[in-house]
Amino acid sequence: MQLSEQELVRREKLAKLRDLGINPYPADLYPVAQTSKDIKHNFEEGKTVVIAGRLMSRRIQGSASFAELQDSEGRIQVYFNRDEICTGADKSKYNEVYKKLLDIGDFIGIEGELFKTKVGEKTVMVKDFTLLSKALKPLPQPRVDAEGKVHDAFTDPEQRYRQRYADLVVNPHVKDVFVKRTKLFNAMRQFFNDAGYFEVETPVLQPIAGGAAARPFITHHNSLDIPLYMRIANELYLKRLIVGGFDGVYEFSKNFRNEGMDRTHNPEFTAMEIYVAYKDYNWMMDFCEQLLEHCAIAVNGTTKATFGKHEIDFKAPYPRVTMADSIKHFTGFDITGKTEAEIRQAAKDLGIEVDDTMGKGKLIDEIFGEKCEGNYIQPTFITDYPKEMSPLCKEHRENPELTERFELMVCGKEIANAYSELNDPIDQRERFEHQLELAKKGDDEATATIDYDFLRALEYGMPPTSGMGIGMDRLIMFLTNNQSIQEVLFFPQMKPEKKPLAISDDAKAILEILNKAEKLELAALKSQSGLSNKKWDKSIKELTKNSLAKVEKTNDGLFVEKI
Repeated sequence: MQLSEQELVRREKLAKLRDLGINPYPADLYPVAQTSKDIKHNFEEGKTVVIAGRLMSRRIQGSASFAELQDSEGRIQVYFNRDEICTGADKSKYNEVYKKLLDIGDFIGIEGELFKTKVGEKTVMVKDFTLLSKALKPLPQPRVDAEGKVHDAFTDPEQRYRQRYADLVVNPHVKDVFVKRTKLFNAMRQFFNDAGYFEVETPVLQPIAGGAAARPFITHHNSLDIPLYMRIANELYLKRLIVGGFDGVYEFSKNFRNEGMDRTHNPEFTAMEIYVAYKDYNWMMDFCEQLLEHCAIAVNGTTKATFGKHEIDFKAPYPRVTMADSIKHFTGFDITGKTEAEIRQAAKDLGIEVDDTMGKGKLIDEIFGEKCEGNYIQPTFITDYPKEMSPLCKEHRENPELTERFELMVCGKEIANAYSELNDPIDQRERFEHQLELAKKGDDEATATIDYDFLRALEYGMPPTSGMGIGMDRLIMFLTNNQSIQEVLFFPQMKPEKKPLAISDDAKAILEILNKAEKLELAALKSQSGLSNKKWDKSIKELTKNSLAKVEKTNDGLFVEKI
């Protein structure tokens, strides 16, 4: 492992602390009694406090020093005075330990008294301090110059997602997003519990990937010697519980889809699904808009949220537009009563890419997605989807070509999907078989297997039921004004981190020279390196082989350039 100069210095300090008999990683409980927020909200001059956190900044002025301590609630100013900490003749705790052996990022515990500075800053006068954890790597801390400009800000998304632990420390606003995420889950859970519905858990490893159209992750169960699938949805298990006699069940589930990644999709994501007996999709629309109004207020204190250039208002009620009316409005084409061939031709005429694997439902979905979806900024229910698009949904009571389904659109994206659930086992079997035919034609989003156990459950009888799924990650994006799903996941999926190349010390020395010059005449570079012919040849080959430098022949001679 190649250590930086700062990391080496910190390890030297670690050794010195141990030599002084100070354990840099003590196991003892530290009796924290207050947080920075408690101190600021309930400030009393002269009050004794015990706090702990990271040392984030300090200004040492001889025998005194102002510093900042950061805990889970924010930052508080602390004042170190040598004679307050070291009341006897031995001043080493301040002079040696505090001034020389502590670093920014170290966790310390502080016992002290509260006072206000001349400018009114609430501050802790340190009476004693304890090192709780020595940080061996310096934090990627931004610095502000005299003109107020920020330098070295930790803003690179890839670094931030890989090192979320550092991101949370140095970018406090990031923590606020995750606090709001938890508020959202709590608010939704409270809303369901108050309505009398029951939170449950269903399997993550499933023998059949069902309940949605998606490509699954596959694993193997050694004891049973069978393949299993990471769940793509929990729908079919929750419906089994309705068959079993529960009137309302819900689950916050981790789902896994082995598909593409972009700003609104992650292979592992969190969905909420709820199923309520004796209800239909009209009731669920009312329930959904009341739920989201409640959640928006719980998270932000208002029904309104900013997302990019848009202000969204989650206050109920929301407009309701049928899919046919939406497509007709934005394209002029009426899908009602049209054949698959007519819809295919219309899609082509609209400039939409189609292929022979697409059935009627997929074609309609493509038209809606390309021409309509992006126009819905404020929360809007799109209702009454064609039957081909909804294999688990009940046939519309007034039009057998449609289903009783809605999706909730916000800022051109779907955040909720709901049905009057199909509970006719014969119809359900036929829908599954139709999906199989589509899969054979090459539709990779069609369900390629039939869940016969689920059909058996339906044959025992399932009451009229309405179900809804909400993408929790996407919803919190809208409520916190984040354009990327990676911003609302603590640890999003990433490509493997590239390991730094291990090169020889001689090659590093050449690279250091090139870092300053970018490009040098080969003879001059060789001379500056001070290497023997043998070492030079070996090192320059090492650099060119690892694509760290290249040798170019020009009219002026041979030059070495850093890549």
